[in-house]
Amino acid sequence: MNQQDPYALLGVSRDADSDTIKKAYRKLARQLHPDVNPDPEAQSRFQEIGRAYEILSDPQKRAAFDRGGDPFGGMGGFGQGAGFSFTDIMDAFFGGQPGGQGRGPRPRTRRGQDALIRLEIDLAEAAFGVTRELKVDTAVVCSTCHGEGAAPGTHPQMCETCRGAGEVAHVQRSFLGEIRTLRPCAACRGFGSIIPDPCRECSGEGRVRSRRSLTVKIPAGVDTGTRVQLPDEGEVGPGGGPAGDLYVEIHVARHDFFVRQGNDLHCTVTVPMTAAALGTTLELPTLEADVVPPEGSSTELETTFELDVRPGTQSGTEQVLRGRGVPGLRGGRGDLVVMIAVETPSRLGPREEELLRELAAIRGEEQPAARLKPEGRKGAFGRLRDAFNPH
Repeated sequence: MNQQDPYALLGVSRDADSDTIKKAYRKLARQLHPDVNPDPEAQSRFQEIGRAYEILSDPQKRAAFDRGGDPFGGMGGFGQGAGFSFTDIMDAFFGGQPGGQGRGPRPRTRRGQDALIRLEIDLAEAAFGVTRELKVDTAVVCSTCHGEGAAPGTHPQMCETCRGAGEVAHVQRSFLGEIRTLRPCAACRGFGSIIPDPCRECSGEGRVRSRRSLTVKIPAGVDTGTRVQLPDEGEVGPGGGPAGDLYVEIHVARHDFFVRQGNDLHCTVTVPMTAAALGTTLELPTLEADVVPPEGSSTELETTFELDVRPGTQSGTEQVLRGRGVPGLRGGRGDLVVMIAVETPSRLGPREEELLRELAAIRGEEQPAARLKPEGRKGAFGRLRDAFNPH
């Protein structure tokens, strides 16, 4: 094998693309790295494949070699002179730029963080939607420097230490050759530029905190824990970067009469025992009764409904009114479940007591016999228990 041919050293064809070359180098580097293979011959080959990768990963050096010229421009023949860089090895393993190129300066302008606020609303507002004006305290673009971070009339300047690269190279020599590492520039903190005269309003951040008003539309059907996303209304990023999103987390206050379970509403109606026995019709308020119509709205809301209490209704009876519950976020509407509680008077006047005694005599209930309510059909476990405990 021709030790001077980088294609032969890496075991790739002359028309191999950059990914194929990188994979071949990774495979050989893992086998020949001194930490894995202490053989002196392996160390020599490790330097050779490093030099081969340095040529083939650089389009200009590769083109020079393919033309038969010196890819290093007089810096010595292949395998001679300067060594390869440690950065090249790390780039090959972790997907960095070919030829040991760094990542460049980090941008001063970055996206801001998302923000979260909590909003308490009534049950009717959660059910039918509402528009609210909110006061939010977030970072906004500095109006003095317009996000640049420099005082008016000045601008950021290129860092003289790293010449705008944001990184500085540290070179050490070892038996492997030159080991070159790139570190963030301490003078500019990796930005590649410095602000000699920062804006006094924002201290060079390009953003300041401000309290502002915001209109948020809460859709119908939300519940406690629902989050409404407002894009680009969160924190402005450093350097006046794009804002994150604002999330409004909903908390629904407890209602005096209605209890929400999913999209259904539940309520309890108390009726006298005479009304439960004889039957009656009750007019009750709906959840829409709590809605405040917008100014100029001509929409009429159905604020009451009629509940028919049939004669002989027992306490605990439930009536379901279809479509009277909470609208769903994806359409449809839940039901209203009304439980009837029969109220027995705790105190009676003489005439009331006399009438009830007459009624009891008519019904033969002056000395009623106790009746145990059947347990209902037993399950398999109950039947098995009775089989082992017959008495």
